[in-house]
Amino acid sequence: MKTILSFVFTFAALALNAADQKIPNRLIDYDGFMKNAAEVAKLREQRRVTEEEFIRMAAEPGTVVFDARSAAMFARLHVKGAKHLSLPDVTAEELAKIIPDKTARILIYCNNNFLNQPEAFPGKFAPASLNIYTFNTLHSYGYTNIYELGPLIDYGKTKLPFEGTTLLMSK
Repeated sequence: MKTILSFVFTFAALALNAADQKIPNRLIDYDGFMKNAAEVAKLREQRRVTEEEFIRMAAEPGTVVFDARSAAMFARLHVKGAKHLSLPDVTAEELAKIIPDKTARILIYCNNNFLNQPEAFPGKFAPASLNIYTFNTLHSYGYTNIYELGPLIDYGKTKLPFEGTTLLMSK
């Protein structure tokens, strides 16, 4: 009975949301995105960590370092041991393959965490930083234990270990 009621309420909410849109599409929910972003903003500020904290946390059992950059950039250079799924490829099914436990601690980073390595970490427009989207997306899919590398770090001075098909000479 609860499943039926849940379905009815979900369907009704989707129908109302679609009715409010000029061009309805029940699979696109901008209001839901904005609501989620507001919730994430509060949580994210508490979950940004230093380089030292990131390294310590990454070494602890059960922690997943997650990279949502493109496959090409990930292959070129990434934090050692990171799991990869390009943000445009994220679905519940694909996330479950690489992070099956929604309560697992997840550490994220992006291009905008590293200076002086534009071949592998090209800088993005700050309001479009991949960390923002990745945090929001993981939270939307029900992952509850997300942490973000906070600082801007010179690639030549970082203590983070990297791997990839092309370890660039600037390190």
